[in-house]
Amino acid sequence: MAGPSPTELRRVVEQFPTPPDSERFDRADDLLDGVYSAMARSWYPELQRRADAYADGDVLREAVLEHVESVPSFRLSDGATPLRDRREALRRAADALDEIAAVSAWYTDLWGLLSDRPEDRTFFERLLHDFGYALAHGLFLGASSPEQVVRRLRVAYRSVGVRIDETGSDAGCERTAFTCPYRNVAAGRYGERWVCHEKLDRVDDGYVTYLRERGIDYQRPRGCPDSEQCYSTVARDGPRQWWPRTSPAAVRENAGP
Repeated sequence: MAGPSPTELRRVVEQFPTPPDSERFDRADDLLDGVYSAMARSWYPELQRRADAYADGDVLREAVLEHVESVPSFRLSDGATPLRDRREALRRAADALDEIAAVSAWYTDLWGLLSDRPEDRTFFERLLHDFGYALAHGLFLGASSPEQVVRRLRVAYRSVGVRIDETGSDAGCERTAFTCPYRNVAAGRYGERWVCHEKLDRVDDGYVTYLRERGIDYQRPRGCPDSEQCYSTVARDGPRQWWPRTSPAAVRENAGP
């Protein structure tokens, strides 16, 4: 999947709701632990830079998507458990400032533009996804925990020549850092890491689909665009919520008694 057109990406990026210079913004930002100002101050300028680099052909869609997914966030749940005080803080912030809801809508549009959608895959990419999905039935057979899944996943990495550089575990999330041996294949024609990301990652997408159906959250390789190393994570799947990904309207709809 090559990604969105540079013109469309720039159009969406430029629609970022700039924080107003007002006391209402200060109150709302305080309620959200300064997340909105952090987005505007450091995260958004880097997003603009990556969108320009994407338009110039200097980075892949993956580099922009990775930055989009690293947006400063205001956590609204602990796994599946709602954090009621923080959800109330988001509701109060949205009541004080219309831009809070606008940022959620904007972020949803941006993420949707860059994320993988099955209907956008080429025939070859669909074949790679389906191959990964079929392979997952054997690779992860009997694996029901993140620890079991990640051990099998590392075996799969090594079997195709990937070098495992570092492993770690934090609060139920298993992390694997590695070096892709194919990161410079066809770099002169398609850009660095094109094979690793835009093609071989479609096999990982098949793993993602299979594991999601079984309650496991596999975040396929990230971090490669700006480093020799990549990393992936495996954790128990759950309805984690955070702003701006979760809108104030969704929080109101799901408000408990």
